Amino acid sequence: MTSRVSAAIDAAAADGRGAFIGYLPLGFPDLQTSIDAAVTLAENGVDILELGPPYSDPVMDGTVIQEATQHALAAGFRLRDTFTAVREIAKRVSIPVLVMTYWNPVMQYGVDRYADDLAAAGGAGLITPDITPESAADWIAASERTGLDRVFLAAPTSSDERLQMILANSTGFVYTVSTMGITGERTELDAAARKLVARMREHGQVNACVGIGISNAEQVSGVLEYADGAIVGTALVRALRDGGLAGLAEATRAIAAGTRRN
Repeated sequence: MTSRVSAAIDAAAADGRGAFIGYLPLGFPDLQTSIDAAVTLAENGVDILELGPPYSDPVMDGTVIQEATQHALAAGFRLRDTFTAVREIAKRVSIPVLVMTYWNPVMQYGVDRYADDLAAAGGAGLITPDITPESAADWIAASERTGLDRVFLAAPTSSDERLQMILANSTGFVYTVSTMGITGERTELDAAARKLVARMREHGQVNACVGIGISNAEQVSGVLEYADGAIVGTALVRALRDGGLAGLAEATRAIAAGTRRN
């Protein structure tokens, strides 16, 4: 089965660009606005959507995203709302919709049921930051059965053996962590990301998309010198929080300007 996520990255490359992956939390500031916000990203230069159902213990997220997810939980977001949101967004956009979720809610819901409901809603797959391939046999089987992409994370600290396992079990792309630590904007991205992508290329990995700390067009452009895609979250969440949908559209267009390759 062809990966919709890989296809989107290939389409961007054919257009002379690196892929722009945009993250937003679902349910912020409310469910309907978060749906409209995802559509806004798609209409203003994002190639792949990464949507995060709010979680009570977001170990990987910086302050801006944590505050947004806490707001969404306080406003009554429920796990089932994930599928409602994905369904509504997938009806309105043509780009792939990935869900970035911590693993506990998937286990609570049931791995097969989650995969079936996500596929039925039109979702493209899962990004799973806190589960590694050797612990994910149920998810690997469910994703193969449903044709969903599975995006695992690779970090600068990953051993060669672990890196090979991550690459062998990821589809769509590998989420390449630029720095060890939490998400948020950083003034200077780690050289570690460049080195990690080079190591992945040695193992034959095709799609490496770099996230954590990327917040403007200049940083996107720098990452796309060596990677296939750039993942932006905090800057988009802040733009939505401070400027609503119009502010989000403006910020998305500004960041997307960095995807064009010379």
